Amino acid sequence: MRAIDSTQIKVWDPFVRLFHWILLGAFCTAYFSEGEVFEGLHERLPGELLQGMHVWAGYAVAGLVLFRLWWGFIGPRHARFSDFVYRPGATLAYLKRVLTLTAPRHLGHNPAGGAMIVVLLLSLTATIVTGLMLYGADKGLGPLAGLLAETSSATIDGIAEAHEMATNATLLLVGAHLLGVVWESVLHRENLVRAMITGRKRA
Repeated sequence: MRAIDSTQIKVWDPFVRLFHWILLGAFCTAYFSEGEVFEGLHERLPGELLQGMHVWAGYAVAGLVLFRLWWGFIGPRHARFSDFVYRPGATLAYLKRVLTLTAPRHLGHNPAGGAMIVVLLLSLTATIVTGLMLYGADKGLGPLAGLLAETSSATIDGIAEAHEMATNATLLLVGAHLLGVVWESVLHRENLVRAMITGRKRA
């Protein structure tokens, strides 16, 4: 056991790990507290409580995304965008090698993982913005309430549809992310989920 431990090095800093797991919890809370997602939950809990959970979980997601953007520029090496954002050609070339089981191992995020982070952040941003717009237009609350006070019902319906589309797109990306984690864990024989908990990977 000591020999194995001696080969482990620190890769993910505590802030990246906290961001990852708190974001997961906040997104799940926002998703399952939404009115049409989990009917069984809504039969047991008051609507006002669930709406409050949805709103505050959404604010938490927004704060976490802003933090990750900031940390992507000033954080330690493997947290920075400069460490894992590659050109599209390099990302496509890596994906081809993944499919042929010849992809090289990266200590930090690999090109495909880096691309997934960028796309997820964009999708989450779209979900946040449309959510704030819907909250302001439909409920007259939130930071955009003043701008959207006179919004028509047809426009509100359009915003709600856009919010749902952004949410579903984020869910699909999360599924693809999980598939990639499993694939890379098997390909390189290391537990990437555990690495995101402990912050350490094989040297």
